[in-house]
Amino acid sequence: MTRAADPAYEPRGVIPAALLPFHADLSIDEPAFRAHLRNLAAVEGVTAVTVNAHASEVASCTFEEQRRVLAIARDELGPRGALLVNGVYADGSLEAARLAGMAAEGGAAALLVFPPGPFTLDQNAEMALAHLRRIADAAPGLPIILFQYPLASRQGYPMPTLLRLLEAVPAIRAIKDWCNDVRLHERQVRALHALSPRVNVLSTHSAWLLPSLVLGCDGLLSGAGSVVADLQARLFRAVQADDLAEARRLYDRMHPVTEAFYADPFVDMHNRMKEALVLLGRLPAAHVRPPLVRLRPEEVARIRAALVAAGLLGDEAGAARQAA
Repeated sequence: MTRAADPAYEPRGVIPAALLPFHADLSIDEPAFRAHLRNLAAVEGVTAVTVNAHASEVASCTFEEQRRVLAIARDELGPRGALLVNGVYADGSLEAARLAGMAAEGGAAALLVFPPGPFTLDQNAEMALAHLRRIADAAPGLPIILFQYPLASRQGYPMPTLLRLLEAVPAIRAIKDWCNDVRLHERQVRALHALSPRVNVLSTHSAWLLPSLVLGCDGLLSGAGSVVADLQARLFRAVQADDLAEARRLYDRMHPVTEAFYADPFVDMHNRMKEALVLLGRLPAAHVRPPLVRLRPEEVARIRAALVAAGLLGDEAGAARQAA
């Protein structure tokens, strides 16, 4: 299959998804958010930062809040040359197109498009195609990263549908792959890399990141990068350099943290990341918007133990940094 080439930004490399700090009254904590963004952009190997996505609790943010989040990120990171990926999270295609247009006007370099929730895309490819065309038309010139959900969720794109979407919407330059199936993940990497021009695969399989990356992923886009972007970037470089020993060492070091973040219930993953950043002194508080709720003290203690085990907190952190 040959697709029309798009000269715009090519999504690849390590792309953390930023968290969104809140005050106790659940308004956006802009100073804390700015500091968080600066911290992410300063990491060697980070190629872009994602805002208005799952990690930033986008489902609880109004259109105006999302516009403000992007404006803050552009104001903070633009002078530093950092690229921004903006999420498009909406149940309706008209609202998704409005968000895409806002992102284009606000200086985003790419769109991360979530599947809409009210219908099962795998049962009607025409609906998925119309949805994506409307988004692409609203933000001409912006590359799209298509968020691939697990097929079991009934919101993932089966391979025939995925290939059809890529052929019909050349603005799609990458997928953020969360298929959660190793065999399908490999098939998608091989199939998308065989296209002309090739479509990149960004892993978001943070719970099994090393196996995912060695299958040939072009990078990763993950909320865990809000905490461990440096380790992710070093792991990606090691995989790219075929340095398996270093990759395994870094992966083993990250393992306690990823196990803590992606434990059940899975929905609490970003709450846990906020608590981790508080423990690390990078956020002042870990407030989350409902229906999310704060973690129990015993779970915060488990996160602390995971950070210590990874050499990110406590006396072990100094030893780990020296060893690194």
